[in-house]
Amino acid sequence: MNQLSHMTWEEVASAVEGGVQTAVLPIGATEQHGPHLGCGMDTAIAHTLCYDVAKDTEVILLPTLPYGCSIGHSKRWPGTLALTPKTLIDVITDLGDWVVSAGIRRLLIVNGHVTNDAPLRCALEILRAKHDGFMVAIVPTAQVSPRVREAHFADAEDWHANDAETALMMHLHPEIVRPEKLTAADDPDRTDGCVFSHPVNRTSTNGVTGTPSAATAEKGEMLYQLMREDLTALIHKAITEEAPLNISYEKSILNEL
Repeated sequence: MNQLSHMTWEEVASAVEGGVQTAVLPIGATEQHGPHLGCGMDTAIAHTLCYDVAKDTEVILLPTLPYGCSIGHSKRWPGTLALTPKTLIDVITDLGDWVVSAGIRRLLIVNGHVTNDAPLRCALEILRAKHDGFMVAIVPTAQVSPRVREAHFADAEDWHANDAETALMMHLHPEIVRPEKLTAADDPDRTDGCVFSHPVNRTSTNGVTGTPSAATAEKGEMLYQLMREDLTALIHKAITEEAPLNISYEKSILNEL
């Protein structure tokens, strides 16, 4: 397993020269997850999933980023530590620059927090424009595949700290679950029919959207197995992917006329 934090620079160079040209960056968030889950839930699922998948794939696992764009959770509930979208864009762009400098050609950003997605997409656009031929992909942990997505969205469209997330933590990290709080933690999805996207303080009474009371460790184990299988398959495909066309980003077609 190529875990960057445990590798020397010689080992990193050797891995890249030996053909390991794909890096995986797990990113989560530090934010409130209702009265029953710890604030590190998003980081825990991103880190654990990527760590397990890296054991079975030829990638370099980068250190997990524990902060994300969580400003939508408001300041109503303590525990959230958020980056602004612009800051997250800058952080990912800076990290991507260094990944490129190490000779790595592919970067998979495995995202454990839904609202990181827009800043991550902006960073992707910047990186591939700066580094011709550098490939970047964003893979949400909750949408690794259709069957994983279905499980996460089963109890709420605007889900948060719900059945799926709670079940995963019961299986993987029971130390951050408060079982005695589960029966009173359910809160319905109030966003159906909304035109605007509202912050969590205006959609939830306790920071939850969904039915965590329905969660079990057994359900979490089954879901995690699907997530691990499907992300492993996706990465196996990604590590050999090339762009459909080998045409320079910088070279204008006018030079060919």
